[in-house]
Amino acid sequence: MKAARAIDGIIPSRQTLEGAGVRLKRAFGPYEVPLLDPFLLLDDFHSDNPADYMAGFPWHPHRGIETVTYMIRGEVEHGDSIGNRGTISSGDVQWMTAGSGIIHQEMPKRYDGMMQGFQLWVNLPASSKMMRPRYRGITREQISSITSKRGVAVRVIAGEVGGVEGPVKDLVVDAEYLDVEMQPDREFQHPVRKGNKAFAYVFEGGGSFEPKSHHEIGAEHLIIFQDGDHVEVKTSKSAVRFLLVSGKPIGEPVAWRGPIVMNSERELDEAFEEYWSGNFIKSV
Repeated sequence: MKAARAIDGIIPSRQTLEGAGVRLKRAFGPYEVPLLDPFLLLDDFHSDNPADYMAGFPWHPHRGIETVTYMIRGEVEHGDSIGNRGTISSGDVQWMTAGSGIIHQEMPKRYDGMMQGFQLWVNLPASSKMMRPRYRGITREQISSITSKRGVAVRVIAGEVGGVEGPVKDLVVDAEYLDVEMQPDREFQHPVRKGNKAFAYVFEGGGSFEPKSHHEIGAEHLIIFQDGDHVEVKTSKSAVRFLLVSGKPIGEPVAWRGPIVMNSERELDEAFEEYWSGNFIKSV
């Protein structure tokens, strides 16, 4: 018999400052390692006050991870050490594999209204931490959407829903990234590979995230699921919009310092020594 995933934990996002002074909500981060292996961090940056985000994220390094930036509303200008330049606009995704090392910046632009976006960090296994960096920019037009007869709309960034595949493929770590929107009085079931970690992050409205539960979980809350075959979500009087993310655990030691994640303190020391000496970038 197929088993729906029960909730393992609910965590409210917490306010923090990042970059040059960006006010954001952290759904999870270093304190939660290894609860969500292979995922390391999820930041929710949203505000209708440009003073909260205009300072941005000036030039900084990454190694050993992938960063996934998804803009709901607003624009972020970016540039990096391997020659990529551009703007991540409303509905766009940037999937960047830092690998052996990349230096980049992300600078939000002033937006009239509520600017909102997310950044997810995906860990890389030891065998891929020093791979050649790569960059994938996906526009909103390239992201497939599917709407069920029951009125549930899903934007498929990575993975598959109802035979519709997302544009981000050939991932180092087997992962799925969905943006799900449900109107009131709707039901949504989605299979998740057994053994994979899965979480949902609610950013609009609220809903119930396990079978036979009438407890509504609202915006700015992270839901961590236990193992099982699928996720079940229901709405009653409220609509809900949430990210649904799952991936295959790596099961390796995590050594994390700032923007760099390796497997040991020695590797971290080496990475920062190379950064300060100007030898951080291995290939362009």
